[in-house]
Amino acid sequence: MKGKGITKTAGVCGGSACIAGTRIAVWLLVEAQQMGITEAQLLQDYPHITAADLVNAWAYSIAYPQEIAREILANNEGG
Repeated sequence: MKGKGITKTAGVCGGSACIAGTRIAVWLLVEAQQMGITEAQLLQDYPHITAADLVNAWAYSIAYPQEIAREILANNEGG
């Protein structure tokens, strides 16, 4: 399962969907957005990603909402 610009690799970030070429998980970006962090701030905080990467992350989160919600919950529960 992957979307444009999104990869899932066993052993990388627990197999979570990440921005291609990075270890930045889609769920992490979605959770940050839910907490009110703006796209501009995300781009500043993660200089290795682009606005197009964020578009891809949002599209992935819409396509696989249960997966993203499950990963956010698992992270908040400590694993």
